[in-house]
Amino acid sequence: MAENLSIATNLSKEEKYKTLIPQIKALVHSENDLIANMANICSVLYFGMNFFWSGFYLVKKNELVLGPFQGPVACTRIRYGKGVCGTAWKNKKTLIVPDVNKFSNHIACSSESKSEIVLCGIKNNTVQFVLDIDSNKLNDFDAIDAKYLKEIIEKII
Repeated sequence: MAENLSIATNLSKEEKYKTLIPQIKALVHSENDLIANMANICSVLYFGMNFFWSGFYLVKKNELVLGPFQGPVACTRIRYGKGVCGTAWKNKKTLIVPDVNKFSNHIACSSESKSEIVLCGIKNNTVQFVLDIDSNKLNDFDAIDAKYLKEIIEKII
């Protein structure tokens, strides 16, 4: 098991993901506990990509419940279809929001959050969890993030 994160600071976004994914694979390879794997993934993304916030929300009954995360204190529960996370869950698709203040039903867990990407962990056509990443910069997420974050989710779903 890898216990140290190794990443150069002068890499492009894509190069950082390509460096982190093998390390994530090593972390989750021999562990079958979903929460443990989510916790390590949050840490790798938070420190390796310098995100403002990275975390998982787990689907429990008709709401998303806060799971492992790194960053400031977060919203504990999110209703189906509410906010960026609830909307991604409802639509079963990745959402990239360049400016959260322009998203019609954004839930402001932190006023410092400026942009967001949310991806769904889907098994048997049912959303099991969402991966939520926030940035304190506008327009910080793109197709590169979506591609590699999806690859990371697929390692634990």
